[in-house]
Amino acid sequence: MEIKKQIEKAKIGDQVAFTSLLDYYWNEVYGFMLKRTENETDAEDITIETFAKAFDKIATYNPEFQFNTWLIAIAKNVHIDMLRKKKSTVFLDITDEEDNQAYNVADSSPSPEDKIITEQNLSRLLQCIKELKPHYQEVIQLRYFQELSYQEISEQLKEPLSNVKIKLLRAKKLLAEIIHNRR
Repeated sequence: MEIKKQIEKAKIGDQVAFTSLLDYYWNEVYGFMLKRTENETDAEDITIETFAKAFDKIATYNPEFQFNTWLIAIAKNVHIDMLRKKKSTVFLDITDEEDNQAYNVADSSPSPEDKIITEQNLSRLLQCIKELKPHYQEVIQLRYFQELSYQEISEQLKEPLSNVKIKLLRAKKLLAEIIHNRR
């Protein structure tokens, strides 16, 4: 995968490019934050927030620097903010304008992961979902069983829309891996 091409596509709002970048860099950012925080939940929350912030601000990325360096810098800042707030979860104050931009990025058409979720045998699928961490189970439940929109999930969880999107994307990826490994 050519990272520069994916970044350029992401800058113009390509959802597939966002997903590729998330998949490619997730482990690096998560691993860095896990070493730094020594807490899986905090590391995961910071990583989700890092990608949400990075994708909201991707137009400001300077290609003179490595993309992973930029992501790690964002992760460090998110962690510092978390420490300042002394909370175990991290939320950015997102303006209405930023929220609308993030909402417009959402692609409501079913993705391949959505089709896999829909096509699976319900009892088998529920067993797979139970293997996810509780906060991932919750977003899957809200999106696919209660059929809430991203915005409705954001309001119900009292989390920024971009966090909900990243969390759902990660939950779907993990669920697809669980389903694949059971075959």
